[in-house]
Amino acid sequence: MPVPAILLAAGASRRLGTPKQVLLWEGETLLHRAARVALEAGFSPVIVVVGAAAEVSRQALGSLEVQVVSNPEWEEGMGASIRAGMGALPQPAEAVLLLVCDQPALSVEHLQALLHLHEEGQARVIASVYSGVRGVPALVPRSWFAKLQALSGDKGARGLLLGPAVSEVLFPEGALDVDTPLDFESFPKK
Repeated sequence: MPVPAILLAAGASRRLGTPKQVLLWEGETLLHRAARVALEAGFSPVIVVVGAAAEVSRQALGSLEVQVVSNPEWEEGMGASIRAGMGALPQPAEAVLLLVCDQPALSVEHLQALLHLHEEGQARVIASVYSGVRGVPALVPRSWFAKLQALSGDKGARGLLLGPAVSEVLFPEGALDVDTPLDFESFPKK
């Protein structure tokens, strides 16, 4: 059974000053790129949670076969977006991938490494590790779904990734994310 993905793309990009979802990197919007990579890695369905820039986000996805979910509570933060995505999961999903659109170095290979650990029978959270911290993309098993649905605020799932029951996959490039204009300008381009 395929594992679904929830792509969080509801934020207002306040520090950036423009919707990061539609920034072009290597000829593709960041949102389109993240959704495409998740699809190519074998996740299905890919649920894209939109909010602040909902219409331009929908346009940025083009013809990708994804499920778009609106989060009317996007201003609450990532917790509300995760809950909105969880509400759209197919039943019964055995796990879910959480990812964001502002990591341009995201690759099919990295997502497949997370999936491979899960398929080996890891009934635990599998997090990406960069800059000495655990973060997204992260694969969360069904036994943790209630914890995801209880999230609130802007911290997202990071607090859930701190315990010893978490496996890690190195993703040093994950530290390169787009939060400010300087981040985007300094990100390596091919």
